[in-house]
Amino acid sequence: MNLRLGRKTVLIAAGIAGVLLLGWLATSQGPLAPTRITLAKVEQGPLAASTFGIGTVEARRGYALGPTVASRVARVLVDQGDVVESGQLLAELDPVDLGDRVVSGQLAAERATSIVRAAEAQLAEAQSRAQIAVASARRSNELRAQGFVSQEAADAKGHEANAAKAAVDAATAQLAAARRDHDRALSDVAGVGKLRAQARLTSPVDGVVSARLVEPGTTIVAGQAVLQVIDPATLWIKARIDQGQAGGVRVGQSAEIVLRSDPRRTYRGEVQRVDWVSDAVTEERIVNVGFAVRPEGISVGELVEVTIRTAELANVRSIPAAAVKRLDRQDGVWQLADGRVEFRPVKVGITTLDGRSQIVDGLNVGDEVVVHSERALKPDARVRIVPAIVSASP
Repeated sequence: MNLRLGRKTVLIAAGIAGVLLLGWLATSQGPLAPTRITLAKVEQGPLAASTFGIGTVEARRGYALGPTVASRVARVLVDQGDVVESGQLLAELDPVDLGDRVVSGQLAAERATSIVRAAEAQLAEAQSRAQIAVASARRSNELRAQGFVSQEAADAKGHEANAAKAAVDAATAQLAAARRDHDRALSDVAGVGKLRAQARLTSPVDGVVSARLVEPGTTIVAGQAVLQVIDPATLWIKARIDQGQAGGVRVGQSAEIVLRSDPRRTYRGEVQRVDWVSDAVTEERIVNVGFAVRPEGISVGELVEVTIRTAELANVRSIPAAAVKRLDRQDGVWQLADGRVEFRPVKVGITTLDGRSQIVDGLNVGDEVVVHSERALKPDARVRIVPAIVSASP
């Protein structure tokens, strides 16, 4: 009997202990326990907003050199990486029949010159005859008035004068046509000469050969590039900035550039152009950044990291960006009051890359806000302040 009572007592005591343990776990560690939070104070000081993007080094000024007519490559005098000067001969194309066409055009121009000279002589002769015929007709009319010649003779002289004037008009028209033919022949010669000159590909700038695309003997079509030349003085960065961060980017803003080939060094730069058209697929905007001083040995196409300083504020209030929450379409923060939390709306300004947000209105310096919580907060939720929230290892 006593043994049974002893066992029963032990079981009751164990049950009570279990209930107490479960209650303690539920109120201290379980769903009924206060939510653990970390706090931070509103600070005042300088704040700099920046935006970050990845880009590639490109040449703002690049030139593709090729013929305007189908040709065969005769020789290529440079290779990729060669430094060239403006006007330097880089490649020559086989002109095929352009030489013969130039000679033929020159002969046609000489013949047109001879025709012009002959027309000028014919005009001079016609003008001389017209002068004599007009004078003779005038004299004949005077003699007819005095009765020394018949009317028929006077009319014949008038007809000769009119015919002479018509001959002058015809000679004038022939001379004008001959001169037009002469001008056309000279234009043909000039045009063929330009085509022949285009068979010599020269560098338009002091630059570097970025690509050698064909070899001698290759037949190419009009517009096909033989060589590509870039102006190294125009190297800049084509950076892609997320559309959500590109709104504050403006031409003239300073930038920091880190090359993939030299990650330990930072180069200074400046925003030189912001594209008007964004990429709808990647949701990015193209921003071109130029170097303050072009790095030595930089390669076109190299990946770079760009940080653009979009705003600098001297003395503003700020909190960790993680403390800013959005509740009912309103930005705000959670604050502690008598062991419980309440949501307080705030007006937020810029946010920095290192995770601080400017507070324009709603908080004062020294106010404490909740930065992190182990679970989502609700108004009047019980909380417990801890130095840090450590996630349990899986």
